[in-house]
Amino acid sequence: MNAAKRREIFARLQAANPTPTTELEYGTPFQLLIAVLLSAQATDKSVNLATRKFFPTHGTPQALLDLGEEGLSEFIKTIGLYRTKAKNTIATCRLLLERHGGEVPRDREALEALPGVGRKTANVVLNTAFGEPTIAVDTHIFRVSNRTNIAPGKNVLDVELKLEKVIPPEYRLDAHHWLILHGRYVCVARKPKCPQCGISDLCEFKQKTAA
Repeated sequence: MNAAKRREIFARLQAANPTPTTELEYGTPFQLLIAVLLSAQATDKSVNLATRKFFPTHGTPQALLDLGEEGLSEFIKTIGLYRTKAKNTIATCRLLLERHGGEVPRDREALEALPGVGRKTANVVLNTAFGEPTIAVDTHIFRVSNRTNIAPGKNVLDVELKLEKVIPPEYRLDAHHWLILHGRYVCVARKPKCPQCGISDLCEFKQKTAA
């Protein structure tokens, strides 16, 4: 795909949704971190349903630590892998208090040192909480990047590095939100909604679906 096509794709995505953001609900960088941590292999909707029950009363590292692993498990047992996530969340709260004064670090290495926090989670936090132009590649972005030919790659890191290289700088901050939402609602896994897609004429996917 050439640079002009890519630029037009992001121009259209921006025109359709000028201020995209995550669908996870949060009030602070810490709450965003916990929501993203809980969202691995789960839907944003299921995470929001759970966090609404405990963020108002246990929305800080100390309050969650006081709640403990068992207490948190009760709130998040509707989410997949909830026991592992409860363990990692409580351990993360402890480390945030011990190493960072209860604040979420604005640093990839420090974020990735927290239990259960990988590159994707760190990228989401850096982008959404701190306004860094990072790109968190999930299954939606991986699929859209490969299917459209915007930034084809064999694995998520490959796609992330390629996107960082080819996305025009003025679109980089919001790019991963546009691509996630596009993959979640239009360029879906089984049968992409090509007739309803605003970038289908620019997309290089060969087997486009009919109406």
